[in-house]
Amino acid sequence: MSKAFLESLFRAAVARAQPDLAIVAALPEKPKGRTVVIGAGKASAQMARAFEAAWSEPVSGVIVTRYGFAAPTRQIEVLEASHPVPDAAGEAAARRLMATVSGLTADDLVVALISGGGSALLAAPGPGMTLADEQAVNSALLASGAPIGAMNVLRKELSAIKGGRLAALAAPARVATLVVSDVPGDDPALVASGPTIPSPSGRSDARAIVEHYGIALPAGAAKLLASAENPSPRPDDPVFARNTVEVIASARLSLEAAAAVAEAGGIPAAILSDAIEGESREVAKVHAAIAREIATRGRPFSKPHLLLSGGETTVTLRGKGRGGRNAEFLLAFAIAIDGLDGISALAADTDGIDGSEDNAGAFADGTTARRLRAVGIDPKAALANNDAYGAFAAIGDLFVTGPTGTNVNDFRAILVG
Repeated sequence: MSKAFLESLFRAAVARAQPDLAIVAALPEKPKGRTVVIGAGKASAQMARAFEAAWSEPVSGVIVTRYGFAAPTRQIEVLEASHPVPDAAGEAAARRLMATVSGLTADDLVVALISGGGSALLAAPGPGMTLADEQAVNSALLASGAPIGAMNVLRKELSAIKGGRLAALAAPARVATLVVSDVPGDDPALVASGPTIPSPSGRSDARAIVEHYGIALPAGAAKLLASAENPSPRPDDPVFARNTVEVIASARLSLEAAAAVAEAGGIPAAILSDAIEGESREVAKVHAAIAREIATRGRPFSKPHLLLSGGETTVTLRGKGRGGRNAEFLLAFAIAIDGLDGISALAADTDGIDGSEDNAGAFADGTTARRLRAVGIDPKAALANNDAYGAFAAIGDLFVTGPTGTNVNDFRAILVG
């Protein structure tokens, strides 16, 4: 297994998604008045540091990131809170951001640094809801198998800050939002549930998602969703007329960077998609089928060839094991290529944390299933129990990076040679 090669591709993808250079190219027009920075997400501390370095005027503000993801800043305060399930620190941080943008003038500029993970970090329960209700909603969503876009449509309808509400609070100040996208398709209104960006979805869309995925809501959330209270602002509201939005990093750009590294080393690369969604184990079967076709029949590509893909898969919890969506993808992939030589793969989350574990992802090849059985682990049983983390830990194939400072979602690289 070419672990070093696969890891080099991941590092190239992550490097392309670092905010330093991207922010320099996306700086908004300077205001007559104050510059106030707010932000939320796993990459927001690094974005704040990069913005301070690039901005020649005085700034103030506050951002919130995940515990352990902070970065040193001079003028912008960095708070930390829990992810993926909100906590009291996230609720306090959301209130701080809301207070920070209150009382501004039309001459002021608010720069919003938004990245994936902000939905959980900005815990601001809607009317009639408590923090416990928001925690219960997040836990139910994480276990539902719903894609990230659907999750965020529901989250914004149950929030006092998401769905453009934070930008509405900042009016009449101009709001410039810079986004590191972690959602398939890169719709900026869905990243972190769009605290500064309104989306056209509404209450009826959220109700349909609850019904489709069978999401059990706590009483406070169910009552709010059934009412007309707390409507999300519409994109054509004049309050947003002067605001701007720019996606500065995304899965597409990161996959292209990884492909360039492979091709510079003489290995052709194909990007299958940067927006793949679906159940992790089912997506794995499709990737494995393509890899097997290349390995055994030389089509649709001849060997050697690299397959790359991004997006965000989901896991519907069935068992009680440990493991994020990337490890689960790889365990299902390993079962599908069991005994086949010449295929090796890495799947990892570009933020360095696969779900709520301490690994970014894992490695797998045609010997993975055999090696698991050799240490007493039935791969299929481990998959049924959602215990991909335990399986890969037992054979030393976890991929651990620590926080990377960015977040453009899943990264999958499959080498067929």
